[in-house]
Amino acid sequence: MNELHDVAASIWPDGTGTGGGRSGETYVVLPSSDRPRLLVPAGPARASAAVVRYSVEAVGLRSVLRRRVLAAGFRSGVAGRLLRHRLVVTRPDRGLRDHLGRVLGTEVVIGVHLGPPRANRKPVAPVVSPAGALVGFAKLGVNPLTAALVDAETAALGRLAGLDLGPVVVPRVLHHGAWHGRPLLVQSALPVGSPRAAGPTATTAATRAAMLAVARSTGTRTARYPASSYAARLRSAIDRLGASDGMSGRLASVLDAVERAAPELEFGAWHGDWNGTNSAVLADGRVLVWDWERFDDDVPIGFDAVHLALQHVVTRGAVAPRTAASGVLRDAPHLLADFDVPADVASAVAVLYLTELATRYLNDRQAEAGARLGSVGEWLVPAVEEHLALAPSAGARGVT
Repeated sequence: MNELHDVAASIWPDGTGTGGGRSGETYVVLPSSDRPRLLVPAGPARASAAVVRYSVEAVGLRSVLRRRVLAAGFRSGVAGRLLRHRLVVTRPDRGLRDHLGRVLGTEVVIGVHLGPPRANRKPVAPVVSPAGALVGFAKLGVNPLTAALVDAETAALGRLAGLDLGPVVVPRVLHHGAWHGRPLLVQSALPVGSPRAAGPTATTAATRAAMLAVARSTGTRTARYPASSYAARLRSAIDRLGASDGMSGRLASVLDAVERAAPELEFGAWHGDWNGTNSAVLADGRVLVWDWERFDDDVPIGFDAVHLALQHVVTRGAVAPRTAASGVLRDAPHLLADFDVPADVASAVAVLYLTELATRYLNDRQAEAGARLGSVGEWLVPAVEEHLALAPSAGARGVT
């Protein structure tokens, strides 16, 4: 119950009161009070069903069908009667829902979605009308890391609004402010599924084109890796890790190897977490992309492609994480061909991406938060070290 009370306290702060009483605003807790992942308002029925449709991540046909059944259950009222885990808010007038209604200028209903345990987990509230129309999504920073990410996404969306992104469509900022001292971002909803989604072949091609548009959206520059500002930035991030667990020394050795090879790289922008669950390709060619909290520029072009490939294999395939990391290192020339990355330096881009990801996970303390892939010393770093140990060093332009 501690996790549920922590979530409730962030949405209904100042001792508004939550519990099992009969009066107040009721939320159904899914899948259980001990493992809350989604709070669904008990009514109105259309709003409850909409919260489920827009909150539950669905990867694969089985998950999509389960979400549809659950949404239909809430719309009919059956789910609300059968599901027994409840959260009752005794002072809903002092909660986030009313605040969002005031800043958006309309009556709204909210749910609360939480992802699996990880350092950057934060409450995400789908905001819908009482009739079930999607208004937008609210994100709330609840600790120093998530607060920084909420503010970073706000800044990124503001910056992206002025860039030429080709087929890429990004949310608009509807509101950015504070909720009881915590940063709050409300962004517009993207028209997922309208028109219909593109087929698999078109989706693959459009996603690559969209990534390339993002990569070049802030301008590009070419430099030898040791002379780039990115090299200094990544080295600094590794230095911040300290030497307590030995990871900083191992990652610094990886950078030493790339610096010795001194590959010439093209630098541009990247989304930062393009993982397959935060984008959608429509039949008309538009590519909808959300979750821009990790957006950055002046990184080697191609990072997004390697990240998507790794996440796809790890989360959707029955592949061990270390094997998956080794696979993207091996397949880097193929993965980066559309980005005009020469085959003999593609491996260096993949090595730098994996080093970037390991450093991010370590600085965010993902392992301590219980993230599934947080222990990078068990899979990611060994895969890179093994690759470098097998790579020829003499005369190579990249780390191959």
